[in-house]
Amino acid sequence: MSDTARRHLLTRRTVLGAGGAAALGALLAACGGGDSSEGGSGSGSGAWTFTDDRGTKVSLKSRPQRVVAYIGSAAALYDFGVTTEQIVGVYGPTKLKDGSPDPQAGRVPVDKVTIIGNAYGEFNLEKYASLRPQLLIDNMFVPGQLFYVPAESKDKIFALAPSIGVSTGSAPLPKPIERFRQLAAALGADTDSAQVTQAKARFDKAAQAVRDAVAANKGIKVLAASASPDLFYASNPGKNSDLMYYRELGVDVIVPDKLDKEGYFESLSWENADKYQADVIMLDSRTQALQPKDLGDKPSWKDLPAVKANQVIGWQPEPVFSYTGCAPILESLAQTLKNAKKII
Repeated sequence: MSDTARRHLLTRRTVLGAGGAAALGALLAACGGGDSSEGGSGSGSGAWTFTDDRGTKVSLKSRPQRVVAYIGSAAALYDFGVTTEQIVGVYGPTKLKDGSPDPQAGRVPVDKVTIIGNAYGEFNLEKYASLRPQLLIDNMFVPGQLFYVPAESKDKIFALAPSIGVSTGSAPLPKPIERFRQLAAALGADTDSAQVTQAKARFDKAAQAVRDAVAANKGIKVLAASASPDLFYASNPGKNSDLMYYRELGVDVIVPDKLDKEGYFESLSWENADKYQADVIMLDSRTQALQPKDLGDKPSWKDLPAVKANQVIGWQPEPVFSYTGCAPILESLAQTLKNAKKII
């Protein structure tokens, strides 16, 4: 989902408290602007380079050993073998209110990393500087824009360490997965391990299961959507990475006809939530979006055919971009499509 969409769904918070700027300045000076070449064991010999999806080439004296990443990026890298010895800090939806891991954290052991922000707009610069970062990694849903880096403080953030952006929008699911695999390998992970190989095989099997389900149960129309108190968002399978891939597998995902500026969704008032009729609704299951249990006071929601038929499933617009993260999602989709009833 685009940065614009996230602004609809989340409340922005201040980044620095009173007196924070002065303390930050001291930490920036201590960090030396992020040019540290300090590395731990297994850092490799010689210079380290990686060209990201902005076309930016990052060059360091050695392989970075102190990485801070958006939680979605961290989760993908972790599945490919990059450990929390190397990923020292994260930002983005990492913990739920009860302290348990947010689903977007994937398998990352969240108690073993420093959390420098847990929601959109939260990025504690002082804490970030104290981690002595050598590299910052983030997803990109809008070309050239690191997703969870606050615009108002990005210059100070980028002064601390070089950054890498991985494009996670406008490309079918296997492409960002492969880019995270390449980045993990560059960071020293064994991406040919038995775990990764088995996850890839499970992913491929699940993708074929989706194809088979589509062929066996023809004509099922699917709407991917997200709910907020005031608006119902119909998502575009031409921009969302997972939806693009589902269409490649044969899934009939509805394409909205009046998209927002970034092209990720169409904003509908709740009175018009029935604009697109679907047999199955995939509803945004992230913590910042409203869930079916929250929508009881929306008559238009209860009147949707898929809701009446109990054919609403959870959807993760920001999957963990790894074979481990996406294989179960494909398996669940295949099962849903296999069992769905044609109702429109």
